[in-house]
Order: sequence, then structure tokens, then C-alpha cells
Amino acid sequence: MSSNKVPLLEDLKTQDNNNNDDYEELSLPCRVKIESKKLWHIVGPAIFSRIASYSMLVITQAFAGHLGDLELAAISIANNVIVGFDFGLLLGMASALETLCGQAYGAKKYYMLGVYMQRSWIVLSVCCVLLLPIYLFATPVLKVLGQPHDVAELSGVAAMCMIPLHFSFAFQFPLQRFLQSQLKTGVIAWVSLAALIMHIFISWLFVYQFKLGVIGTALTINFSWWTLVFGLLGYTLFGGCPTTWAGFSIEAFSGLWEFTKLSTSSGVMLCLENWYYRILILMTGNLKNAEIALDALSICMTINGWEMMIPLAFFAGTGVRVANELGAGNGKGAKFATIVSVVTSIVIGLFFWVLIMIFHNEIALIFSSSKAVLEAVNKLSLLLAFTILLNSVQPVLSGVAVGSGWQSYVAYINLGCYYLIGVPFGFLMGWGFHQGVMGIWAGMIFGGTAVQTLILAIITIRCDWEKEAQKANKHVLEWAREPKQEVM
Repeated sequence: MSSNKVPLLEDLKTQDNNNNDDYEELSLPCRVKIESKKLWHIVGPAIFSRIASYSMLVITQAFAGHLGDLELAAISIANNVIVGFDFGLLLGMASALETLCGQAYGAKKYYMLGVYMQRSWIVLSVCCVLLLPIYLFATPVLKVLGQPHDVAELSGVAAMCMIPLHFSFAFQFPLQRFLQSQLKTGVIAWVSLAALIMHIFISWLFVYQFKLGVIGTALTINFSWWTLVFGLLGYTLFGGCPTTWAGFSIEAFSGLWEFTKLSTSSGVMLCLENWYYRILILMTGNLKNAEIALDALSICMTINGWEMMIPLAFFAGTGVRVANELGAGNGKGAKFATIVSVVTSIVIGLFFWVLIMIFHNEIALIFSSSKAVLEAVNKLSLLLAFTILLNSVQPVLSGVAVGSGWQSYVAYINLGCYYLIGVPFGFLMGWGFHQGVMGIWAGMIFGGTAVQTLILAIITIRCDWEKEAQKANKHVLEWAREPKQEVM
């Protein structure tokens, strides 16, 4: 892509400033309507695509649950601990693109979006190779962590079957963020729908027709997630992004160390939170009557994860909106986008809180018909409701951090709140006060998640948005001096 196709940076700044002045003169309801439209243009398709993607894991778990309690526990461990471990890390590392691509797109530096995505492919692929032993040695690791012998054995088999899924993350996550940053969210939703339909059919075929049992349920997820990869990649390579995709570039191999550092900060920030609830499942596996407790908690975590796709869509939408506004030098716009996103997400969280409170007796029926499991889930429903409510705020504030490039600071906050406060408090409530799984979960929610949300809220409220916009503009100037490299 030649540089004469991109407007001059000075002209863009003048145009954006004029638009911002007109925007400030509008009434508050009009500004909220305009910002909500921009936000939902990203969030709407993002919610659908994330729910569709996560539903593939839920469907896999549901098929396993109707095979038996052991199969449900095994697939739950494989999905929530083994896959969840690297899912959180790789998803977080890919979120570096929300900062880089979002600010580049806001600054009209279109060429760099494709280069950044290619750098992310390289970094995440190397990371996948390094994380491969987690899948290969899942059984002995789970036994060391105190999981029941039969659950650990079957979980290890399921994890081995999910290795192709593991490598799909390295390509699918960067593709999603690349397209989201330039507001091409519709294609993500349509490809996700196609993959979900395929997953339902393949799951039925493998489990009920081929009778492959838990191995069949584990294998199905690979086909569906690689459908996502090839669908999004085909759209990108074959004309869907003519402005931002100029072909494979040698420039993707330059600046990898700086890119890796930002990706690592993003990965640590998000995976510390993602792993937090995985640790909750592992701690529960060490309780008496662990199989029933594990099944009940896994169902609650699956429901929480399902609903969590909505706040995560706001995480993505907020990150893109904040990054776009900061890249355009509009600090006030970034602040207003934050306020609208947080309020909207809280309203949705309250709706689901009420829903869980009303239907607490029925929420587990999709996963199990075991009376013991259903009763255990019913007892945990109150904690599930409050977890969902808290999670309607925290991911949005994390999205602000991603859009602003604060990942390294938030990583330290997550480490302190979750692992120095939340986990010890959960351990104390669960074993010290003999409250079992309810004590562990309550301690981790109110000792870790609530404190972390409060700190992020204070940081966001005290943020100097004009200063953040100046930092983003400095990055724009650095990009503008970058020489174009040969395109392969």
C-alpha cells in the first residue's frame, strides 16, 4: 500500500479537531446515542461471535455430561483447566493488537494493522509450541495437583485430543482483533455462526452415531475452531481488507522483541484473571466428595463463562473505542466512551443477576440430570449471580487499560488482588472455616475480584485523558517515520 493513499497526519488532526468541537456542542442524550451506536457496532457482533465460540465448549461439555458424571468431570477439567490455561494467556497476548491496531486505525496508519497481525501470529505460534507440554503431560500434572485418579486419566486423554484446538488460538485471536479494530465485526459473527452449526452437527455425529464417547466430544472442538480460522483468514486474504492487508511482509519479523514485551504484558494481565477461576476448580478438586462438587462448580463456571462473553465483548469494544479516540488525539472522547460502556455493561449485568436469582433451580438441567449435581448447583447459584454482577464491570475497565496501553500496570494489580489476597482468603474460608466450595468461591470473589474492580475503577476515574491522548499521538509520529518494508 503506497503512502499517498493515506491522508496527511496534519490534515487528519485538523479534521478530527473540527469534528470534536461539533460533537461537544451536542446535548448529552445525543452524545450518548452516537457513542452507543459506535460501541454496539463493535459489541453486538462481538457478543454473538464470542457466545457462538464459547457455546462450542459448552456443547462439548453438555454432550459429555449426558454420558456420565465421570465424563463430565473429565471434559470440565480439560476445558476449564488445560484449555483454559493457555486460552487465557494467548487471548491476553493477542489483546495487544487492540492497543496497537486500534490506535493505528484511529490515526489512519492503516498499513501497520496487517504488519502487527503478522507479528502476533509469529509470537503466539512460538508460545503455542512452548505450551505444548501442558497438553502432553496433563494427566501427571493433574494428579500432582490433587485431582482424582480416574478424572485425571480421562482428562489427560481429552487434552491430547484438543492439541489442534490449542494451535488454532495463535491465528484466530489475532485475526479477530485485526478485524475488530477496523470495525469489520459482521464477518466475525457470520463465520462464528457457521462454525457453531458445524460443531453441533459433528458433536451429534461423533457421540451418538459413531459412539466415540468422551474422545469424540473432545475431537469435535478442533474442527469448529479451525473453521473460524480459515473463514476469517479467507476473508482477510481475498479482498476483505484492501486498505489494511497489503500481503505478507518481511517487516513482520522486525520489532518482534518490543511486540513480545507488550503481548506478554497483555497476556499476563488477562491470564492472571482467567487462571484465577481455574484455580478455584483445582482447589475444589481437593475437597471431600470432589466429583459432585467439581461437577457443580464446573457447571457454574461454564454458565459464568457463557455470560462472560458479553462483558468480554464490551472489553473488546471499549478497548477499540478508547484506542481509536486516543489515536485520533481525542482524550475527552476516550473518557466518554469509557463511561457509556461501563454503564451499559452494568445494566446488562443486573439483568442477568436477576435472571439467575429467579431460575436458580433450573440452570443446571442442560448439563446434568443427576439429582446430587442439581442440588449442589442450586446452593451455588447465589455466588454465581454475584460473580456475574461483578464481572459486568471489571472486564470493561480492563478494556480501558488495553485501549490505553496500561497492561503492565494492570498485570501487577491482578497479581496482588487475585493471588496475594483472593486465593489465600478463599483457602481460609474453604478449609479454615470449613465452608467447602462455597467458602472458597466467596473468599475469592470478595477477597480478590471485588478489590481488583475497585482499584481499576479508581485508576480510571483519576486518569488524565488528555495526557493519554498525547502519548498516543507520540506513537503516531513514530509510526509516521517508519520506512515501508518490502511486501512478499
